[in-house]
Amino acid sequence: MLTRDQNADSATRPARWLQLGLLAIIQVLVLTLWFSATAIAPQLAADDTISTLVLSLFTSAVQIGFVAGTLCSAILGLSDRFDPRLVFGLSALLGAAANALILLLPLDSGAVILLRFITGAAMAGVYPVGMKLAAGWARGDMGLVVGLLVGALTVGSATPHLFNVLGGIDWHITIACASVSALLGGLLIVFFQLGPLHAPAARFKPDAMLDIWRNRGVRLATAGYLGHMWELYAMWAWIGVFLSASFGTWAAQAGSPAATAGHYAVWAGLATFATIASGGLGSIGGGLIADRLGRTTLTIGAMAISGLCCVLAGWLFGAHPILITILCLIWGITVVADSAQFSACVAELADPARVGTMLTAQTCLGFTLTLITLHLMPLFVDWFGWHWAFAPLALGPALGCLAMWRLRHSSLARQLAGGRG
Repeated sequence: MLTRDQNADSATRPARWLQLGLLAIIQVLVLTLWFSATAIAPQLAADDTISTLVLSLFTSAVQIGFVAGTLCSAILGLSDRFDPRLVFGLSALLGAAANALILLLPLDSGAVILLRFITGAAMAGVYPVGMKLAAGWARGDMGLVVGLLVGALTVGSATPHLFNVLGGIDWHITIACASVSALLGGLLIVFFQLGPLHAPAARFKPDAMLDIWRNRGVRLATAGYLGHMWELYAMWAWIGVFLSASFGTWAAQAGSPAATAGHYAVWAGLATFATIASGGLGSIGGGLIADRLGRTTLTIGAMAISGLCCVLAGWLFGAHPILITILCLIWGITVVADSAQFSACVAELADPARVGTMLTAQTCLGFTLTLITLHLMPLFVDWFGWHWAFAPLALGPALGCLAMWRLRHSSLARQLAGGRG
């Protein structure tokens, strides 16, 4: 016979997955904003529409805005002091408006870069806040729950590349579709219900953000996250340009006519979408594995494989498109499979009343680091060519493995994944 608690759990289980599914859909819709401008970079680069510097700023301005937004949010503790649904919804609407305004301006204007900055700042109220909302519904499966949200981030980030292909490589359609998607997501958040484990509002604590350093477990998990982030966004931002160049090189070596070679731009766009979107499967699969085998086991394994892909991708540059696409799919899965688990570690190791602030602080540090690799990648391409341009990114996963190995062998590991480490 079921106890009262078991009956209550059975009754809330359908509602739990309904709410998490709704939140995942909303995340996909809103986070299309992140790479909406980056997705059109290969087309603009091929047409010599704007400079390489401006192309890199399309992504880095979002990162800078996100860092600024997360820093302010973490200091003020917004997601812990106010209803996170309100923070999420208003942020989504702001991001949609800023992205839509790009359609009214020349792409090479400073105002477009400012709008990308605003979009990034708005995402600070979406991504980490969404993880806090998801954590409120976790019941012994934090890795899977947070993995679902990071998977939504991944698919949302990949979707603009699909918009770009379906829109006939017309950048206006890509930007417009992303803005409409974010608007819809911002409105749908009103239907989301807070989970039973949602912590009550915390009092304002000016130095709460510093707990990310004072708590050793959170500190090691964040160090692993930084190694992961050294690689992730540089890969996401430049994999489309890499695949376009690789497919074009193969077509030229194969002696394909110019008209036929042009078709490879479309295939490169689809391969880019598949590469990034495959991380959604990696996030969910990684969550399932981490909940059963341990967070440190999953993160160390995923970073080892993705770091190896950093080297192999360049080695296969110009190879048959099918071969390079298979490698990139493996890379796309493993480069994200660990991402949610660093956040899950923080959710399990931090003060429950400060989880939102700790998640926001962690992402703030991680995205600050991405600014370095995003701007180093063009230099790596100039110095080493595509054959070795991604190789320096392997340094991040290597150091991340070391940090998670130390966490694995500490007493704090017993607090992770139900004692699995």
